[in-house]
Amino acid sequence: MTDLAIRAATPADAADVCRLLNAVDMIEIGRAETDLHTVEADLSHPDARLPDNSWLAFRDGELVGYGLMWDDSGAERIDMDQYVLPGQQEAAERLTGLMEEQAVRRAAANGADRAVVHLHLNTRPTLDTALLTGRGWTTVRRYHVLTRPLSPAADPLPAPPDGVTLRDCRDEADRRLAHALVQESFAGHFDHQPRTYQQWLDDLGPGFDWSLVWIAALAGAGDAAVLVSRNDREAHGWINNIGVRERYRGRGIAGHLLRHAFGVYAELGRDAIGLGVDTGNETGALRLYEAHGMAVHFAVDTWEVALPVAVPSRSSRSSRSS
Repeated sequence: MTDLAIRAATPADAADVCRLLNAVDMIEIGRAETDLHTVEADLSHPDARLPDNSWLAFRDGELVGYGLMWDDSGAERIDMDQYVLPGQQEAAERLTGLMEEQAVRRAAANGADRAVVHLHLNTRPTLDTALLTGRGWTTVRRYHVLTRPLSPAADPLPAPPDGVTLRDCRDEADRRLAHALVQESFAGHFDHQPRTYQQWLDDLGPGFDWSLVWIAALAGAGDAAVLVSRNDREAHGWINNIGVRERYRGRGIAGHLLRHAFGVYAELGRDAIGLGVDTGNETGALRLYEAHGMAVHFAVDTWEVALPVAVPSRSSRSSRSS
């Protein structure tokens, strides 16, 4: 077998990475659903730090594996993405080892005594998960990607519940309110990482369409909920978040926002819309989406490993301080 070559990614690699991810998509979910602009946004994200936090694995000049690491918590939690073609176990092992080592370095730099690393994988991944279990990884959560067909006839814009009004977020002040509502409503959710307003904007990427973000206000109470969506995916429209402030849950606001999104996207000519949901979400989100006709497109597991940060020996500390 030929030698494996590994190097860091650059923004110029976006097209090759996109082709790899779509090859993985075809195997795992039966269709290519990765858009080039999404990969470009990842590789140009201000927090990406590609020289330290990205890896490309080549065999005979062909890209066979890709890894990207994110340190959003500033503490022990580190996230990593990894994609490999089938039959490339050596690449998977090399990438996993390199990424684990970097996760420990990142956690140490954050002052943590361990790195708690999360990796999201399709439940039927191209990666041989025996590699992960052999290194101490376990599954800790499952997410469903749900989709629903749309049509103008089946999805007219709904009348709002009594006392509820919606407005979009083309105004900068409303964008900041949308950010605050997302942070508040998701604060207690598994795996939520707080983001500043600028970090949130960076995550959404350039050219984001703020007319597709809606805040729901409740008469006499003020802003109660937010829905963040985007229409730049080729496969279908996408709902990033539906968040309702805790004291306003159970009043039908989330369902109205969802139906409003169905109607808007149907008017825009989209024939389907999707979102991701934590199946362990205690707010009943999965039941809400299923009650509105959304069904499983594919499932994703969150894998976790806790890696200790090595404490320098007394002699090494003494030598550095002398």
